[in-house]
Amino acid sequence: NVPAGLGEPVFDKLTADLAKAAMSLPATRGVEFGDGFAATRLTGREHNDAFVPGPDGRPRTATNHSGGIQGGISNGEDIVFRVAFKPTATISSPQMTVNRDNEPVELAAKGRHDPCVLPRAVPLVEAAALLTLADHWLRQRAVDVL
Repeated sequence: NVPAGLGEPVFDKLTADLAKAAMSLPATRGVEFGDGFAATRLTGREHNDAFVPGPDGRPRTATNHSGGIQGGISNGEDIVFRVAFKPTATISSPQMTVNRDNEPVELAAKGRHDPCVLPRAVPLVEAAALLTLADHWLRQRAVDVL
């Protein structure tokens, strides 16, 4: 688990920085944390991640609807987020477009193109998340030293 306390409540929220890192990846079209968009159908009582005593003596949450981040700050639970990617635009089938004179033309892509971003998506998201978490950990460490 990521340690509790990474992130800030207003600027430099951990969710915002993770989302920025994910949205910076090619073909990314969406990011959701925890229950994500499904949480919009829950009540506050249903979505609340109540803190309870953990088996190791540290507080834990009874659920993880928030995906391990509450109010922009990690809560010590697993960070859960999903990233959505669009299909690649360059496909082997001819497509209609327009030329510089605004005339309709058919375009057929030539050469080698990725048919799917998925094989590269997982390691890219993991790397972006790890860099973001390391940055927040170093920021917190600097504050703790002061």
